[in-house]
Amino acid sequence: MPKAEFLSRIEELWIEFPSASGAIVYGDSRHHAELAYLTNFTPKLEPALALISRFGPPQLLVGGGANMLAAAKPLTWVEKLAPLRNSGSVVAQWVSEVTPSSSPKARPVLIGSKSAPWALHQQIFAPLGPEVVDVTLALHRRMRRKSPGEIRALSDGCTSLNAAVVALVDAHGSGADVSTVVLAAEHAARRCGAQDIRSLFSLDGGRTLHPLTATVDYPVEALQVYLAVRQLGYWVEGFVVSTNAASPTLTRTQDVLRSAITSVRPGRRCADLARMIADGIMPLAAHPVTAKECGSSLGLMFGGPLRLSADSDDTFAAGDVLSIRVGAANERGGAIVSTVVAVQDVANSVLWPASR
Repeated sequence: MPKAEFLSRIEELWIEFPSASGAIVYGDSRHHAELAYLTNFTPKLEPALALISRFGPPQLLVGGGANMLAAAKPLTWVEKLAPLRNSGSVVAQWVSEVTPSSSPKARPVLIGSKSAPWALHQQIFAPLGPEVVDVTLALHRRMRRKSPGEIRALSDGCTSLNAAVVALVDAHGSGADVSTVVLAAEHAARRCGAQDIRSLFSLDGGRTLHPLTATVDYPVEALQVYLAVRQLGYWVEGFVVSTNAASPTLTRTQDVLRSAITSVRPGRRCADLARMIADGIMPLAAHPVTAKECGSSLGLMFGGPLRLSADSDDTFAAGDVLSIRVGAANERGGAIVSTVVAVQDVANSVLWPASR
């Protein structure tokens, strides 16, 4: 993303919180979506802390010592980098510097602080007092609406996802064993530039899904697979079934999914779509994987803040990018299919699957 994209995001933060003197943003190797959204930095091993002043240049405190700064510099637009040492005193000093004398009650806001381990939380955040509040959920609401640049990044991820699925179908069609099929998909995504890929597959006709933890050296006729690809920091996902055999369950899920794509529009309630999908697969039962949640928003988080469930109070909006999943099961097996859709005011854009 260009630097202007991040500056715009920070400016939107100040508009929503006009009394904030700055923002303290925490991220680590597991929880870094918010930090990446504002700085482009993703910690690989040790945590990082962004100190974003309302009126001055931001700084990034990187774990791992001074020898990590050179490696961190190309990963962020923030120019001022320092080691994450004596973080409690450094943050306290920074807070005093960004608090204007004319507004002594002005305080920075916290983002991602609840993801910090207890010891680090006590060192950095607890001394700031209860008047310094965490606004992570408010940032998540902004992160839902994707900019054109973010949609392009998600589309690139979908290109890699599609390459993985094509490789999967080709390997499965050749009669390869399950391990070979799943690894063919993962390797194809890596060749397209994927930073990370996660996979699950079924050996019992689509009833249950498992990770590849041991070699499966035999083929299956109908292979249910889940693939998640992370590229340019953004996650996309897809459920596919590779088979040459006719399956009424699979046909039903595909039909319902096509209807769901056309039913998503700005202003419609997520709960309405979830109930439509549940009604559409009847008399089949909902698949255990999709029974409680038939989709979510996509982005820098693995499983975004927008959830497609019957008890959701959310509504769709232009700029949402969604994974919509339809799953059904009976005594003979199950099937799950999905799509990635960018919600738009006029006509939705299907980012995945592609033509094949």
